[in-house]
Amino acid sequence: MRKRRKKRQKNKSFIPMFLLLAGAGGWYVMKTLEGIIGAIVIYLVCYLSFNIWRKTRHSARLRKAGIKEVDVMTGEEFEHFLGELFKRRGFKVSYTATSGDYGADLILKDGKDIIAVQAKRYSSSVGVKAVQEIIGAVKMYDANEAWVVTNSHFTKQAIKLANINDVYLIDRQELIDLILNKR
Repeated sequence: MRKRRKKRQKNKSFIPMFLLLAGAGGWYVMKTLEGIIGAIVIYLVCYLSFNIWRKTRHSARLRKAGIKEVDVMTGEEFEHFLGELFKRRGFKVSYTATSGDYGADLILKDGKDIIAVQAKRYSSSVGVKAVQEIIGAVKMYDANEAWVVTNSHFTKQAIKLANINDVYLIDRQELIDLILNKR
């Protein structure tokens, strides 16, 4: 069973430490207050430049992924988009009925594995209901795995329920990675 990766926590506590190290380096080289200030200014300029570069790279990546187009798709278009995406990744894809689908929108086959997929194209966070629906679909479609894929994010409750029931969650960032063939 594929497990959901834990998100990296953003930790800003290293900034004061690096400022202190930059100041110490400035003192070591120049032995003056101007050396300390100059080293700190150089560090801050490099830090800000790196962050600007990283954000513009992220924006370019989103444009390349076409995530903005995904955000305006209908639910049915999103299901077909995911079907094509998974076909490119080597899965045999079948679509369930639009209504009465028992909680699964796509059925993926990969050798002996059968994966029930719930597609949620949302503008807000995806909650527990989507996870509950796909859990019910597993037995209906005789699936080995259950996935919920969204162009958005999942609530903490949805993540908790998914972890307990071995449901694989693919959120916005992971979907972008899939689109760009990163995984």
